[in-house]
Amino acid sequence: MRKILAIAAAAALALTMSACGRDTGTPATGASGSSAAVAVKGTIGVAMPTKTSERWIKDGDYIKQQLEAAGYTVNLVYANDDIPTQVTQVNDMITKKNQLLIVAAIDGVALKGALAEAKAAGIPVVAYDRLLLQTDAVSYYTTFDNFKVGVLQANSLLDGLAASGKPKPWNVELFAGSPDDNNATFFFNGAMSILQPKIDDGTIKIPSAETDFKVVATLRWDAAVAKKRMENILTKSYASTDVNGVLAPYDGLSRGIIAALKGSGYGTGGKALPVVTGQDAELESVKSILAGEQYSTVFKNTRDLAAAAVKMVQEITGGTTVTVNDTTSYNNGIKNVPTQLLQPQVCDKSTCKQILLDANYYTADQLA
Repeated sequence: MRKILAIAAAAALALTMSACGRDTGTPATGASGSSAAVAVKGTIGVAMPTKTSERWIKDGDYIKQQLEAAGYTVNLVYANDDIPTQVTQVNDMITKKNQLLIVAAIDGVALKGALAEAKAAGIPVVAYDRLLLQTDAVSYYTTFDNFKVGVLQANSLLDGLAASGKPKPWNVELFAGSPDDNNATFFFNGAMSILQPKIDDGTIKIPSAETDFKVVATLRWDAAVAKKRMENILTKSYASTDVNGVLAPYDGLSRGIIAALKGSGYGTGGKALPVVTGQDAELESVKSILAGEQYSTVFKNTRDLAAAAVKMVQEITGGTTVTVNDTTSYNNGIKNVPTQLLQPQVCDKSTCKQILLDANYYTADQLA
């Protein structure tokens, strides 16, 4: 695995710092008499986007627990999907001289002004799961292989369509995530790398003709927005035919889409629900999968993602090399951001329970 030297700002963290979250660290002397860097255990600012999604609550909790176990103080905040609130929160972390920032952005561009202030103050920034765009202030990035997430979703959709026994061509509708979230583009492009050839050869039809990312994107990953769009598509394009599959990039959207489908008679009276994908293995959607409604989800173990971020914090504040495994894929418009990628895993009714229990993500009682 490749290593990238920690940014120069990390060295400054061993200097005397204010009581607002930075501490003094001194080199440790080993048995041989040589000196080694000692991690400074100050306050780490953690900016999460929202509590409306179960996964972000888990992410925040996991990061906080692991940082505190490692000896850091944690300033964890949520912005309720409000961009000005998140900007204010990040500015407050900088004013209070938090030692390092972990940021899961609502809008990847909106924080660039605040992050410039962080850089000027010598505060390293780790982008968490969502890439921070148009800034040179982001030091590192940790996320899952987002292109692969889309590939897994598309392949699962095709598997479900094949298993459904419905004749080809299959009627499919496409949904994407929020256009201000860099991940949404990766998910969609990954999925379309699999689905576009099937559209081109006639295996898949898009009755709505809505295939452009800007058209199918769902601002703020809002389930109500997805539900309304699905209702409009059903009214406009499905008066005389049925939906066979829906590419949905996130479980919250999947639930909104399924609600729209149920409202139009799918799932009752012998009219089967279409194959609907998802992401994040949210408990409500996992139960829906086990009940035979949502077809699949992509599981991303956020405990592992939090651990990767905490490891970066320890390496940066300790002045040691920072672990990454990708230095070319994630360009934020200013720089290629050194990245640690984790691997996602798809699960459906036949595999979800075992995968999630093995990962200790849910208990058997929760999935009962």
